[in-house]
Amino acid sequence: MASTTRSPGHNLTVQRIRLTLLFLPCVLVACAAATPLQQTPPPPPPTAQHPPPQAAPESDATYHFMMGHQAELAQDLDTALKEYQAALKADPQSHEVRSRLAALHFALGDTTKAVQYAEEVGQGSGQDPQLLTQMAGILASTGNPESALGLLDKAIARDPERGESYFPKGFILLNQKRVAEAEEVVRKGLHYTADSPIGYYYLGRISIEAGNLEQALSSFDRAISVNPSFEPAYLAQASVHESRQEKDKAIAVLKQYLLQVNPRNREVRQHLIQLYITTKDYAGGLAELEQMLEENPGDLDAQLRVALIYGEQKEFSKAIAQLTDILKAKPAELKVRDYLGYLYEESNDVPKALETYRYNIHLDPRFADSHIHLGVLLYRLKQFPEAVTHLDEAVRLMPKQPEPHIVLGLAHLQSEQFEKASQAFLEGIRHNPKNADLHFNLGTAYDKLNRFDDVERAMETALSLDPHHADALNYLGYSYADRGIKIDQALSLTKRAVALKPDNGYYVDSLGWAFYKSGLLSEALTEIKRAVSLVGDDPVIYEHLGEIYMKQQKMTDARDAWLRSLELDPSNDNLLQRFREHGLANPAYEDRIQQAKRRVSEKAQNSQTAPQTHPD
Repeated sequence: MASTTRSPGHNLTVQRIRLTLLFLPCVLVACAAATPLQQTPPPPPPTAQHPPPQAAPESDATYHFMMGHQAELAQDLDTALKEYQAALKADPQSHEVRSRLAALHFALGDTTKAVQYAEEVGQGSGQDPQLLTQMAGILASTGNPESALGLLDKAIARDPERGESYFPKGFILLNQKRVAEAEEVVRKGLHYTADSPIGYYYLGRISIEAGNLEQALSSFDRAISVNPSFEPAYLAQASVHESRQEKDKAIAVLKQYLLQVNPRNREVRQHLIQLYITTKDYAGGLAELEQMLEENPGDLDAQLRVALIYGEQKEFSKAIAQLTDILKAKPAELKVRDYLGYLYEESNDVPKALETYRYNIHLDPRFADSHIHLGVLLYRLKQFPEAVTHLDEAVRLMPKQPEPHIVLGLAHLQSEQFEKASQAFLEGIRHNPKNADLHFNLGTAYDKLNRFDDVERAMETALSLDPHHADALNYLGYSYADRGIKIDQALSLTKRAVALKPDNGYYVDSLGWAFYKSGLLSEALTEIKRAVSLVGDDPVIYEHLGEIYMKQQKMTDARDAWLRSLELDPSNDNLLQRFREHGLANPAYEDRIQQAKRRVSEKAQNSQTAPQTHPD
């Protein structure tokens, strides 16, 4: 039998691309990602807000030292540097003056001089442990951990019961992956300073590195109990909960922080809102956004997030109204308008979506997102020539993105320009050789060009890159079965596809067809019937069903299945020939087939006289 060759995967591919390409809200509003378990640097060096540790001993040095300190407080850093240099000239042995110069140069980004003065502070003996600890902070922050450890050991030797010198040492050891040593040092510091939130915070970070998240949470809890305003512990605790997919607990921690510590921390509130969206607690997200807008009604970012939530809730009219108001204030916000186009699509207002994308391109012809979104929409509207124009431009503007190449190739396929389709996919592969979808679609183009050896190679490459690529498994398995070759592989491949997507009726049909080609008619009939129940009206599946019935000598059932196939596709001349071969009379005279032909003819005439305004 010359069965109708189905090209499975195209519609699924376009839908998958549409979901990934049409505006991703996190790009629009710079959504905060989950708070990373980032490493916190050791305590910073002293700033000008702190009083000088000691007055310099010489009278001239004291005068210049105090003048430098006053200049620091007034943010006159150039004068502060000059005064401290004068103080150092008057008292070349002063560790205190050098420490201020180290801190100032560090604050100004001059790390070379900052390191120089910090190391000079550590030379000799008699330094204050606090001063040594502060200089160790500068050295650690400038990539000199061993020098920093040397100063901290010196500070600990000067005052072994000063816990604040142990904590930064522990953290430097943690950064060097010396986890056991780090924990020992921090616990020793906590023995001497049991009320240190930073000590418990560092202990929590060490526990994270050791993989003991329960102990980490306990340490962060202890840090918060010691100092309820200690921000790093809240953020680290929320991060641990997120890493364990305990988003509700992360939300509770961030809410506690905003309530008890700093209700105006915008970054934390934005992250809290993103967690609400992730957990689909849109009411919670909207409540936080309303509070932000009460404090600042002109907050465009908060307005965008409100629109995002409305979009997630499918309240498209509210989302569209919100974005329209934003664009009145900021008409040049291309990403906002691009998302507006997506919302028009979702609300089935295709003319407005087309208008919105086109206006964006009018404002900036180089805005690639709107080219590709417009191209995808035109593809779905079957307006392939214009789709190709915008997809070509999207490929030119963003050649390393695989999606424009894929949709461009599919547009050529639908226009029956198979060579151009293969070239589009090959160009995409040149920029993205590891993209399995590109190799899969290249295989479908080769199939249209009757290059089956190349089909096999392309599909095998796709599967080597992604062994769970269900479309490639199904396509190659169905192709083997339909050609009556490599039937064992056909069965294996289609079984794997169905295992990945058991409710995909087309995959189930492919498996049934492989069973049929294996001679397993009972299994084939079971799967094909299931495919009919999953897909409904598909001419190829009904044709397969009729073929199985014919093999089982169930002529009436076979004739009914084939007539249903011809109703769905009256142009199938091969199936008409099958009727004649089996003496089932000419179905062309059947009233239901004649009605089907008239419907097809009328649909073709209507599509030529009226432009399509809605995608299939």
